[in-house]
Amino acid sequence: QVQVAESGGGLVQPGASLRLTCTVSVPTFTTHGVAWFRQTPGNEREFVAMIRATGDRTYYGDSVKGRFAISRDNYKNTANLQMNNLKPEDTAVYYCAADGRTHTYTTWYRNAREYEYWGQGTQVTVSS
Repeated sequence: QVQVAESGGGLVQPGASLRLTCTVSVPTFTTHGVAWFRQTPGNEREFVAMIRATGDRTYYGDSVKGRFAISRDNYKNTANLQMNNLKPEDTAVYYCAADGRTHTYTTWYRNAREYEYWGQGTQVTVSS
């Protein structure tokens, strides 16, 4: 079994910062790329950020570039999402996902269907 769990969500005001943590309970954590997606009611999951299994490359969705940063700590089997200068449009349920398969095209990391393991999500609300 592979277990993924998110934590750190909450209610903050515009311009504030928040740090989300993803814990992946698997003995081979270093072999998995980890991504963050977000979803609002009635919409599909939107790609936010991804860090490769090797930690040597990161990717970000256009709406969060320059504000969010993803990182991983292989010793703790965790991945973090640092969110700065939060905006009301960032309000969503944030999900952590880990891959575990071979990918065949360049932009696979933007597609939620490419990830095998998912957490239950954590709510982030940005409001004044």
